[in-house]
Amino acid sequence: MAASAHVSTIRSLYKRILVLHRFLPIHLRALGDQYVKEEFRRHKSAAPEEVKSFMTEWENYKNTLQAQVLESAGRQRGAVTFGADLPEETLGQFQEEQIGQLYELMLESTKPNKQFDIHEDSR
Repeated sequence: MAASAHVSTIRSLYKRILVLHRFLPIHLRALGDQYVKEEFRRHKSAAPEEVKSFMTEWENYKNTLQAQVLESAGRQRGAVTFGADLPEETLGQFQEEQIGQLYELMLESTKPNKQFDIHEDSR
């Protein structure tokens, strides 16, 4: 019974993040959706201590993004900034692979010519 509740919690968080991504600029949405899907898939068989940390960080991400989406909804056509700086103490806890992954994500998200050529519906 506890296992099904855990799976439900993970699935709910995953779906909520994808819903919040709908409010991002289209190139960030595509990049974010791809990253979230890969990360959740990659951690399917993670150790319990990793899962706790994983869920905490993704819950923090969801809360930050949700606050930024709500803030952007209250603005009038101004520039909207999404994201947050990572404190140095948090970066110090990352493994070398995670630092590399984060760096690649930063490079992709700040490229002037986006990898994704996606057009929004003009309905």
